[in-house]
Order: sequence, then C-alpha cells, then structure tokens
Amino acid sequence: MIAVRKALKLHRLGQFLRTLRTEGLRAALSRTVVHLRMLKAGQIPSDIADQTGCDQAQNGRFAMSAVWSDLSSKTAFEIVSNPALLTQKRNVVLIGDLNLPQCRKYRVEQLDEIFAKAGVSFRFAHYEDIPRCRDIMQTATHLIVYRVARCDLLTMYLYEARRLRLSVMYDIDDPLFSVPAYETYSNMSAVPKSQKDHFVSEAPLYADAMNMADVLSFSTQSLLTHARQFSNRPAFVRRNFADLETLRIGGGAMQRERGPHGLRLAFSSGSDGHGADFRLISDHIAEFLAADKTRELMVLGKLDHTGLPTDLCSQVQCRPFTSYPAYLRQLATADCALLPLTDDLFNGCKSAVRAIDAAAVGVPSIVSNVGDLGHFVTDKATGIVAKGPEGWRLAFGMLDAAPESFSGMGQDARRDLETRWAARLDSPVIDPEFLRWVQD
Repeated sequence: MIAVRKALKLHRLGQFLRTLRTEGLRAALSRTVVHLRMLKAGQIPSDIADQTGCDQAQNGRFAMSAVWSDLSSKTAFEIVSNPALLTQKRNVVLIGDLNLPQCRKYRVEQLDEIFAKAGVSFRFAHYEDIPRCRDIMQTATHLIVYRVARCDLLTMYLYEARRLRLSVMYDIDDPLFSVPAYETYSNMSAVPKSQKDHFVSEAPLYADAMNMADVLSFSTQSLLTHARQFSNRPAFVRRNFADLETLRIGGGAMQRERGPHGLRLAFSSGSDGHGADFRLISDHIAEFLAADKTRELMVLGKLDHTGLPTDLCSQVQCRPFTSYPAYLRQLATADCALLPLTDDLFNGCKSAVRAIDAAAVGVPSIVSNVGDLGHFVTDKATGIVAKGPEGWRLAFGMLDAAPESFSGMGQDARRDLETRWAARLDSPVIDPEFLRWVQD
C-alpha cells in the first residue's frame, strides 16, 4: 500500500500530465510503464520529503538551499580542497537518467568494470533520487552527468559539485542536443509530430547541460565530431563494449541446441521507428525467404513488417523483448543478424550495441556502413559491412550461396569481442585521456 501511495504522488501525476500534453498519450503511457516497473523492482526515485523530512517547496526552488544557507551562516560553505583528493583516492559518481535499460547497461553499469580495472571507486544514482545523489557526492572526487537536460535538479547538483570542487564530465550516447539530427532522422516519421516537436524543443537544453561540464564523453567518434558544433569543451570517446555479464550469458546461450529450422535471420528493434531501417532491405528479405520455405525471419522487439508479402507471414516469427538474458538466448538461435540503418545524421552517431549482442552469442552480423557499425565489424571476417543497396544485395547473395561461411564468421566475431571489445583501458574501447581525467 505504501508503494502504491508513492506511485500516485501528486508530482508524479503532474509529470504524467505534462508528458501527455507535450508528447502525447503513447509517450505518457510508456513512461508510466517504466515507472511501474521501477516501482516493482524497488527502484522508485527517492522523495526528499519522505527521506529527509524536509519539504522542497518550503526551502525555495532547490532542495539543498537550506543546507547551503546553514553552511554559509557558519562560514563552512567554501571548501579549499576536495577532502577525498587529499587521500589520493579517486571516487567517481554518476548522476543520470537511468530509465532506459540499454542505456543504463552500456553507459552506466559498464563503467564499474572500467573503473575497477583502474582502481577507482564508482557509484551512481538516478538524477531524481535527490537524497542519494546528494549523499554520494559528498565523498566524490569526480562527477559524471549522464543524459540529463538542463533542469533545476541538474543546476542544483552542479552548484553542489562546484562547492565540493568536483571535476565534472557530461556523457551522452545520442545527439539529443542536435536540432538538425532530429529534423533529418528518418525514424522520426513513426512518432507523432507533437513528440518530435518536443524532442526538437529539448535539444538546446541538452547542449546547455553539456556546456556546464568541464569535459565531455561520447559513445562514438562521429557523435563527438558532431558535438563540436555545439561545444568546445575537451571531449573523449568511451565506446560501448561487452561486459563480463554479456560474455557469460552469451557464452551460455551459444551452448543451446538449435531447433529444426532452415536459415534464420534476426532483426532486433527496440521501437516501431526502426521500420525505416527495415524498409532498406525488405525486398532482399522477401526474395531470400521466398527462395526457400524453411528459411525464417525472427523479429526481436517491435517492428511493422506488414510490407512483406502476405504469403511469407508464416516464415516470420515475432518475439517481444522480455529480459536481456532471454533476448540473447533467442538471438543465439539465428544464423545471421541484420542491422540496417538509414544513412542520416542521427544514425551516423549510433554505436554498435546490436552487433555486440550478436557477437556475444557467436552470430555474425550484416550491417550498414553507418555509425560505429563499420568500425566494430571487420568485413568478411566477423560479419559483412554492406555499403549501400548494392552491398546488401551482395551480402544476401553470399548468405544464399555459402551459408556455412557465416558460422565461421560468428565464431570469429565472438573471439574478436573477447579480445578487442571487452573491458579495457585503451583503444578501441576507451580514450586514455578519459582515464587521465580521473587519475590526474
């Protein structure tokens, strides 16, 4: 009953109504589902009134205003040097938007492995969890802000970070700061205009947040390059990689017995918006399936594939996302993963996480030469890099003529993942300058 009351607090109802007004019913319901899942998992962000006994409304615009006033009256506001630095310890904290499971895994939780290798302490918190954010900052030496637009909460945390003399990094993995990226993004055609308008209107707030930091971190080199238009801060690349959990789960999934089916292609999609990417290769898929009725297309996630001929529907298997381990187990039953991307500014900044997932279970990928995919996949060794429409036609031709060669590429993709794309303190995963920011 207490959990239900927490879920129905007035300010959360207010958030629902604001999302409904600015982004539409679908987005509001989607965020509600995420919130309820967090509630069930015991991850609902803290309320400062519940956990500290203070009411933010009574303390002004910022929840920490009373604390700052008290410190100032006792001439204890200013800190000459960060106490943690005097002990020669490095304690990094991350405050960010943790609501997207894939982003949380690749941009937040993975940092624990990187920093453990470097001998650095690491903790994180959801940016709406005010008490935890405030508490973990007190013993920190460095602060990373992840994927949060400028808002009162972020302003408060950065004000406290400057008081504590913390060095601040801003990390992001999509061009959320870029109006031109949204305006030319082909997948935006699948969302209501009001939602797209909201994303565009929020872009300057992400750019503003970036420019509040000392240094910046990006998931791909192309994203860093594009961000140069919006910030002149020092910037590093920290790519997504295969953490120990992914390697372990993927290795287990590779041992599963395959079912009695012909060649199986996998297409993973986290949203209906990837229909634009699917349409790049739908004709090739239709031709490939029509040539042999034992062949299958396995759709993992959400996708409108109604553009395929109706007589091929029996060869299309749709499986919703459940958990990450279940997703990898399903992916492991495929012979090849298909990762097309339309060649636009937004996609050009994307990382290779879907190819990482496929390699983890020993499945090779055919990928568009867009974003970081061409950097991750070694052409004709760990997969196929399709360069334009002709490249996709040739790739399907290779799969049709020599499917056995793809099994070897899948094994090589797994080995490459273990040696080059696991947690490490150098290229291609991380710019050494990123670690120097922490250690200097």
